[in-house]
Parts: sequence; structure tokens; C-alpha cells
Amino acid sequence: MKLFRGSTHTDKVGSELLSQIGELSQIAGWIASDAGQHNMAEHIYRMGISAARQAEDSTLTGNLAGSLAYQMTNTGRELEGLSLAEAALGEAGDDAPPRARALYLDRVAWAHAKVGGKRSEQGAMRALGKASEALDADTLDRDPPAYLYWVNYGELQVMESRVYTELHRPLRAVPLLREVLSQYDATHTREMALYLSWLAVALADANEPEEAAAVTERVITLSSEIASERTAERLRVIVQRLQEYSGISEVAAVLAEYSGARWP
Repeated sequence: MKLFRGSTHTDKVGSELLSQIGELSQIAGWIASDAGQHNMAEHIYRMGISAARQAEDSTLTGNLAGSLAYQMTNTGRELEGLSLAEAALGEAGDDAPPRARALYLDRVAWAHAKVGGKRSEQGAMRALGKASEALDADTLDRDPPAYLYWVNYGELQVMESRVYTELHRPLRAVPLLREVLSQYDATHTREMALYLSWLAVALADANEPEEAAAVTERVITLSSEIASERTAERLRVIVQRLQEYSGISEVAAVLAEYSGARWP
């Protein structure tokens, strides 16, 4: 922002600078959020939103606002997260690239799932359906912004399965997660650990504690190799969920392994 405010440039260059500030804010905000620095991440995201709005880039604005909404949803501010996720979708508008709309709708679905209740469950299902429709409309003749490169059907399946897990629908969540994980690049350690964490919870909900324990052991191994507050939090969720089955030897062993592990 100092470069933008302290230099003279044309309107076109100024707009490009603001867009770059917004994109960099997205990356920096994500890093801060994953490290558990949520206040810092929110400050960075809001700075990026301001820059993107000044650049009149509604797609980038929606991406940044949606990212902040996602953090809120995951840190105990579910209603704020839902409100902001819906606002991000609305601000991006119907003319946003299909891939962008799919992402923003995914975030709305996740926020609904975290809020809970019958109405939110229905809202989550509607948003997932619309996200799939949006991605179906994605065509090669309309290039989305480069920062949306990762939004694809696989990621859509991941979010769908996570929503089903959060809504305690393991019979729908487990097959989806297994399909996604069977095709996922195992070198993406952080994402693999996160996706496996939802599979572990879904298996526990399906009354398959031994298999949930085996998946949890993989999550522990992967998480010990990376420094991510997000994966650490997911491990805490799994361990809490498995307490119900602590009398089962496989579960007891993995709970003891978690307690004795040394984390980055």
C-alpha cells in the first residue's frame, strides 16, 4: 500500500497495483490464518478487500471476503461467517467467472453446515447444488483469474464430503472422501492430512472406530511433518470424537500415540 500511496501513476497502473495488493493479501492472509494468527489474517484480508474494491475487481473482492468468512466460520464466528460468505457471493455477482461462483457457493455451504439446524442444512444442500451447476458452466473460452487454478471438481467433492461430515451424514461423506483421497497427490501433505481428518470423523460417526483409528494414525504421522495450526486443530477434533471409543484397543493406542507425539 505504501508503494501505491506514495507514487504517481496512471489510473490503469494504479488499478493494476491495487489488484496485486489484493492478490498478495489473499496469500498473506491465508498463511497467517493457517498459522493461527487470526487477528493478523483478518487485518490483511480486510486490507485486500479495500484494495480490490478500489480496483473495482468484484471477483477478487469476493475471493478475499469469502476467505475471511471461511476463517470466521472455522473459529467460532459461524453466524458472522455465513453472513459474510453470502455477502461475498452477492458482491461478486452473477457475472463472476463460474469457477469463482462455485468457490463462493462452497463457502456458503460450509458456513451453513457449521451454523447447524434444519434450515441451515437445507441451505448447505442448495449451495452445494448451485456450486456444482456453476462449475458445469466453466468453459475454456473464459479464462478465470489465475488464483482460482485449484478450483475443480475434486475440490468440490472435498467440500461436499466435509459438509456431509459436519451434518453427520457419514454414509454420504465416506464414499466421497475415499474417492477423492484415492486420486489425491500424496505429496500435498497438509491437504492430505486435512482431508483424512474428515474421513476419520465420518468413520467414527459410521460406528467404524477401528478404521477411524487407522486413518487418525495417518493424520498424526502427516501432521508431525508440518507446522499448521489448522491441521493441529483438526487433530484435536478427531481425538475428541474418538474418546467415545477409548475402550477399543486400536483407538486407545492411537490416542496414546497422539498424547506422546512431538509437534512442530
